[in-house]
Amino acid sequence: MNNIAEFLAKKNIKGFLADDEGQALYDFALRAENLGPCLEIGSYCGKSAVYLGSACKVSGNVLFTIDHHCGSEEQQPGQAYFDKQLFDVKTQRINSFPHLQKTLQLADLSDCVIPVVAASQLVCRFWQETLGLVFVDGGHSHHEAMADCENWARRVAPGGFLAVHDIFSQPEMGGQGPYLALQQVLSSGEFTKLARVNSLEILQRI
Repeated sequence: MNNIAEFLAKKNIKGFLADDEGQALYDFALRAENLGPCLEIGSYCGKSAVYLGSACKVSGNVLFTIDHHCGSEEQQPGQAYFDKQLFDVKTQRINSFPHLQKTLQLADLSDCVIPVVAASQLVCRFWQETLGLVFVDGGHSHHEAMADCENWARRVAPGGFLAVHDIFSQPEMGGQGPYLALQQVLSSGEFTKLARVNSLEILQRI
């Protein structure tokens, strides 16, 4: 896919990832080619999966994309980011999985992107393979962000990458969960800062 941002805009793919952040994910996913599979936490409707999956398709790698698809706290009815198009009237709950499936089909990525419909920590408990790149963009509460960053960071291969979205150092700019989780990972001494694009921070495992 030559112009991913153009494709996403044309197809009206929902998501909160900026184009330059997506391009950074694409570039680092290419660099992870020989380090292991890529994995993202927080599929939503597939915007970031198109960037990561497109890189995996080029390099012959694979992307696992994890999401329970029930929406975050702020995406529930009556909350700030509620989207009625994602609300399943029959089950009376958010369900973004059909939107992810459609996105992957439109982008022709079903052969290299593997959706995992489950809570990320449940999957992490049983995950054994090391990963070339992990992208964390799941729950943004302090507890959820800390659990995702700390537990999945252990699965990153030496030389591999941990990318975390929505990093805001000041409370007035955004929630502090991902930022504090990132600081905790850095304090381990096992990762070093590598790049920053808007609110996307990318670390490399030493």
